Amino acid sequence: MAEGEIKPDKGRRTFLKAMMVLSAGIAAAGVLKGAATDIITPFFGISSFPTLTIVDTTGKPITYNSIPVNTPTTWLFNYPLQDEPNFLLNLGDSSGAPVSVGPYDVLIPATGETYSFKGGVGPNNSIVAYSAICQHLGCIPPEIHYYPPGQPVPGTAFSGSSNPGFIHCSCHGSTYDPLKGAKVITGPTSRPLPNTVLSYDQTTGKISAVKVVGPTIYGKPSNLSGGTPFPSNATTTVVTNTGEP
Repeated sequence: MAEGEIKPDKGRRTFLKAMMVLSAGIAAAGVLKGAATDIITPFFGISSFPTLTIVDTTGKPITYNSIPVNTPTTWLFNYPLQDEPNFLLNLGDSSGAPVSVGPYDVLIPATGETYSFKGGVGPNNSIVAYSAICQHLGCIPPEIHYYPPGQPVPGTAFSGSSNPGFIHCSCHGSTYDPLKGAKVITGPTSRPLPNTVLSYDQTTGKISAVKVVGPTIYGKPSNLSGGTPFPSNATTTVVTNTGEP
């Protein structure tokens, strides 16, 4: 090195190189974040469960007498968001008499946790509602279907007295018991159907959906998000579907 020549500062050069790399990384991260924001659609949702009166296609409120006991016809309404179908069931015994559906502590086999199912509503406590999206891989009616007491459940050994009234999914064989909070009877599902809690007005006979309890609705980030909210002062309409799997 010539006399008077300034010796290079290797530490400073290393520092500057590191800062250049870091700056490039931050810029790239910003681009990727922007791209991800453009690609990923944000989830819509609500901050609390709405109370929605269940009505028919003419806007008339559904009452206890509107729902036949043990009907094999599927009655569906959306809740708590507009794209989340639920079964509306009036459960009965093998003779067609309404059955009082009591409270039950429902096990979630996937986690070992339990939650409280409050039971049915109406004059006979026989009306219940559950998510109509199978908890295994998300199949919906008509693949997932309610089979009244005594009716054979296709692809299973359940028929006659061995079927007290089960919800069964023909996609992969999952079976649920609506008399006991839609608990799991057969897999491959490891989660029961979420319960849509109903209220019953003894004066008017109106039935409303008020909240969801149990595991998260299949395919949703939470039971309050992942779909389109209902507008203010909305009702939710029952649609009947006679199709079977």
